[in-house]
Amino acid sequence: MKRWLVLVWALVSAWVQAAGLPTPPEIAARAYLLMDVTTGQVLASRDPDEAVEPASLTKLMTAYVVFSALKAGQMRLDQTVTISENAWRTPGSRMFVEPNWQVPVEDLLKGMIVQSGNDATVALAEGLAGSVAQFVVLMNQQAQALGMSKTHYTNPEGLTEAGHTTTARDLATLATRLMRDFPQYVGYYALQHYRYPNTPKANDTNRNTLLFRDPSVDGLKTGHTEAAGYCLVATAHRPSAALGAGQDRRLLSVVLGTASSSARANESQKLLNWGYTAYRLVRLGDATKGLAQVKVYKGEQEQAALGVSGGLLVAAPVGQTDAVQAKLSYPQPLLAPLEAGQVIGEVRVQVGESGPELMRQPLRALAAVPQAGWLKRTWDALLLAVD
Repeated sequence: MKRWLVLVWALVSAWVQAAGLPTPPEIAARAYLLMDVTTGQVLASRDPDEAVEPASLTKLMTAYVVFSALKAGQMRLDQTVTISENAWRTPGSRMFVEPNWQVPVEDLLKGMIVQSGNDATVALAEGLAGSVAQFVVLMNQQAQALGMSKTHYTNPEGLTEAGHTTTARDLATLATRLMRDFPQYVGYYALQHYRYPNTPKANDTNRNTLLFRDPSVDGLKTGHTEAAGYCLVATAHRPSAALGAGQDRRLLSVVLGTASSSARANESQKLLNWGYTAYRLVRLGDATKGLAQVKVYKGEQEQAALGVSGGLLVAAPVGQTDAVQAKLSYPQPLLAPLEAGQVIGEVRVQVGESGPELMRQPLRALAAVPQAGWLKRTWDALLLAVD
């Protein structure tokens, strides 16, 4: 069996190389996914849609729901929550808060994120929704809203229960949105230590050991149960020449079902390092002029700038960046009026004329082209009729 798996891996690697894409490293995990958050591309994956238990990675969704409530003014960081008997009795990793303590929401968040405290997690769920059951309803509603179609939650802390499952792809979606939607709160995930006053010091260290070995890593969350194995969603940010000074390229790795806490860190580090060395950011076109200036009929302007809002960035294989091409598809002839930001068609980015596809993005009009007056419209109609 082992020899057969090695043969299959060799054949897959040979196919990937023949297609012009870098071969990802071997990752000792049940499933994994590596995403370039800056561009939205998935650089490597294995079984990204396989249903798995998320363990304490569940707390990423718990945090998303609480962060949403904070942003909406439904909770405050300095608001206190009374620790219930139910929260105190929740098994597993703990923040060590006691029944009837009045603990601020911000401290409970730190206890959930840094210490992976199940007691803190249940306290937050009860403090926001009134009960764990109602909070789980909010979690599942949010999962659907984010497009996490293969995720279902039965609790907020991640203890093993039937039907409590997710996928590597859904976790990548959640983690990406968490960082994008709540930049004011994601700094909690970079904290190396936290302990609430008058609680034991034994559990004050973040279990994400990459925070201590790689200065570019600033999150996100570990998870472990016997059924799920050792899991880690990790993210790092490093400089990129394509972005300019002060802006970093961000990668996200999701590694699920490894054999030990050290393995989940090592495999995650392997993926992140490979992503930064195997792929390089390339900027195509111009943020204002776009990817192409194309003829427009019946408009006040003769041409329209078509491109991607904010400019087009793509992660391309190292050594093949000069061969990257953007191919545009849009209806022809192109007729005014056009609105700024209007989706006109699609841009497909690939390596060379017939190489592998790297990404697809909506093609937009970067500036408005108002409809021309009657005379210009009539003239253009005649031109189109002649063509």
